[in-house]
Amino acid sequence: MSIWNYAERWSAPPREIAVTMGEGNTPLIRSTRIGPALGLENLWFKYEGGNPTGSYKDRFAAAAITHLKADGKRACLGTSSGNTGAAVAAYCARAGMACHLAIVEGAPEGKLRQMRAYGAHLYRVKDFGKSPTVNDEVMTGLRALAAELQAGFEVSAFALSPRGMAGVKTMGYELAEAFPKTPFTVFSPAGGGGLTLAVARAITESGGGARVHCVQPVGNDTIATPLRNGADQAVTVQSTTAISGLQVGSVLDGDDVIAACRSQGGTGYVVTDEAAFAWQARLATDEGIFCEPACAVSLAGAAAAVEAGEIDPTEHAVCLITGVGFKDELSVQKMTGEAPTPLVPTFTDFAAAVRAAH
Repeated sequence: MSIWNYAERWSAPPREIAVTMGEGNTPLIRSTRIGPALGLENLWFKYEGGNPTGSYKDRFAAAAITHLKADGKRACLGTSSGNTGAAVAAYCARAGMACHLAIVEGAPEGKLRQMRAYGAHLYRVKDFGKSPTVNDEVMTGLRALAAELQAGFEVSAFALSPRGMAGVKTMGYELAEAFPKTPFTVFSPAGGGGLTLAVARAITESGGGARVHCVQPVGNDTIATPLRNGADQAVTVQSTTAISGLQVGSVLDGDDVIAACRSQGGTGYVVTDEAAFAWQARLATDEGIFCEPACAVSLAGAAAAVEAGEIDPTEHAVCLITGVGFKDELSVQKMTGEAPTPLVPTFTDFAAAVRAAH
């Protein structure tokens, strides 16, 4: 199975021109330690790190680049804070397209190296990802440049790239199939909100009985607080979060996220960067799941729901774990410390250290 099992639902071009590497059909992993510690009997992790480039963005790129191939495009322009760029770069490489990316200033170097390895041409833009004004300038300029060059323009938001985001909806279809007759709750991390909107819409289309909650870091609270407070519109902010992948201070899909989540009974949660980094470490040590900090924002949201008494301990709760942890070296250093792995002179010394720790 892959996203192509749902090809008719995302209006895919003919299968013979598909640009695909087996994206989708990712595991739903039951929590063995964190859930019980939080008092949740049925906590699950939808783990997207096994996709070809290591994140759920491969669902987006497979759909987007296949459509561009069907359109006869030979180049693609876009933006990224990390995972979108890696995915678009990889799928462009597979399709034989040139790839040019404007990168947010704070993108981790590990993600940039991955994009360059696929042959993408990329440039970080000062204050992009932080300043709403710069964000708007980059998006408007890129769209105009793509039109000038007759190139594709792909950004992972429904407001800008609905055909690609239709591929992301396959994650929601998979969740709806996993809980066909059981109500469940989803905690989704959000920057611009595209993932949250994709999953919420897909679950609604599938007739599933789920609530989707939008979780954001306090330094990028464009959607979560307005959703919780009853507002209809998201707000722009000067993004200050250090959480890679969620540094999107523009509204983008925010208004539609509010409407979609509210219609299902979902709400918003705002969490600190420190909480996200702490849960990132707990996911690794307690569950064996090595993810990037943006993923842990969803778990921080679930913990906040427990603390607020806003979740039934027996209901099925799913945290979206959107990408693997290898790409964000600084967050890994927060988990392990910066000291190198110790070197011991002999196996005898190794054995002595193990006995002392055992």
